[in-house]
Amino acid sequence: FRSQHRRSRSLNQTSKQPFLTEINIGCRLNVGFNCLFSRQASDSKREQFRRYLEKAGVVDSLTSVLVSLYEKPEKPTNALEFVKHNLGAVGQTSEDVEALQQEVIDLRQRCARLAEENEELKAKLQQYESSSENGSTAT
Repeated sequence: FRSQHRRSRSLNQTSKQPFLTEINIGCRLNVGFNCLFSRQASDSKREQFRRYLEKAGVVDSLTSVLVSLYEKPEKPTNALEFVKHNLGAVGQTSEDVEALQQEVIDLRQRCARLAEENEELKAKLQQYESSSENGSTAT
């Protein structure tokens, strides 16, 4: 090492270019070596993250939504909204969706009937209360 250093020093005294070139090459190799290890570490982290997403079913869900978007004959104006809306419905068939929609309709109708019945019962209760008040004051 010392002999190389002396040689580079002597080259440096006669011409600064070889010494600077030696430094540049050394730095490039060192940086390249560090980048290689850094790239391997980030590749390993990426691979772990990819396996995590696959195991959680995220990759399959996203793929399914994107395929359904691709297969739509008329593309929606807002692709992001389409993905957001359909991401929650992944794995549900059209029969499931139709059944759920019908259940919502049925429940809304039932709620309206119960609200109507509630109003009728309130009116009857008010009639009984007012007639019992009138009956008790008449005696």
